[in-house]
Amino acid sequence: MYFLGLNSKYMVIKLIVLLSPLSFMSQAEPLELKNQFKTELYIADKNVPWGMAWLPNGDMLITIRSGQLKIVKKGEHQSKNISGLPNIATGGQGGLLDIVIHPEYANNGWIYFSYSITDSNRNKSTAVMRAKLRGMQLIDQEELYVADAYNAGGRHFGSRLAFDNQGYLYFSIGDRGQRDLNPQDINRDAGKVYRLHDDGKIPSDNPFVKNESAKKAIFSYGHRNPQGMAKHPITGEIWIHEHGPRGGDEVNLIGKGKNYGWPLVSYGVNYSGTRFTDLTEKKGMVQPVWHWTPSIAPSGMAFVTSDKYPSLKGNMLVGSLKFGQVIMLKLDGDQVTNQEIVKEQLVRVRNIKQGPDGIIYIAIDGQGIFKLLVKDK
Repeated sequence: MYFLGLNSKYMVIKLIVLLSPLSFMSQAEPLELKNQFKTELYIADKNVPWGMAWLPNGDMLITIRSGQLKIVKKGEHQSKNISGLPNIATGGQGGLLDIVIHPEYANNGWIYFSYSITDSNRNKSTAVMRAKLRGMQLIDQEELYVADAYNAGGRHFGSRLAFDNQGYLYFSIGDRGQRDLNPQDINRDAGKVYRLHDDGKIPSDNPFVKNESAKKAIFSYGHRNPQGMAKHPITGEIWIHEHGPRGGDEVNLIGKGKNYGWPLVSYGVNYSGTRFTDLTEKKGMVQPVWHWTPSIAPSGMAFVTSDKYPSLKGNMLVGSLKFGQVIMLKLDGDQVTNQEIVKEQLVRVRNIKQGPDGIIYIAIDGQGIFKLLVKDK
């Protein structure tokens, strides 16, 4: 070290400090996402706000699981009820679920929503409807899909909705708590992601249209209970996440006719701690892009494209019901490379959406809708 001259001792000490673990921690600390953001209450609601969507004029639609559809006029901070909903089977995990606006809403006025429904035998399933809004009332209601109902239980209805770049409507339905019957059987509803034309017709290139006994709206199968769905802003591909049991929550990139394995393969175990499968992978079944063990109970998904959030832009946000967190998944193409907590101590995060104003909105059970804002520096 002689060539360093009189300052050699100082430079060696400085080099040791820079390379020490503590120095990496101190350098990284200002970059921690959870220190960068705050939340601000936008709309208070003591129920469970499930879905969020925006009309072209900036008005916000909110579905409340207990069976109300609400509108918040642009610039206001109070919600009002919209009438004209169908009969909705509320209770348990069921009720009025997700909502999306047709990509060409300005031309056709269609609004799409999912909900749980009861048949004549009092068995429950998930349905999808579209309707138009006239004033404060839904009109021109059209049932697009009603899944077969196999039991009266109140679990695993799904359900999220998304349009792709070709105008196809995707929606998810959970396995209805019948893991050994529904997810792996393409002749039965539940435990699936479906694809329809915007008018409810079956696309001629859906993967199982030539199978005489199959549910022809199925696009992928082997799912447990998907409660996150979003279109990738660049590729246009549909991504979902789904609840595992005790562990094994998954993020999946949806592919035509693909089998995602539930319950034959899983990174989770029964709630009691016992195993229902020893397999975490199997030939012909798609591996998750990302999975969580222990479970975070994911709900809601959004890709961040807004310039308002430089540290989040280009990545995915996921809500956690279990831990009351907003989590960022770092993306590299179609891979997740890391995760980081964006916000915590939020009780049960039900949904996350980026609004047309570029602001990220967070729906929280029992509290309402919040804005995610960057802290003042």
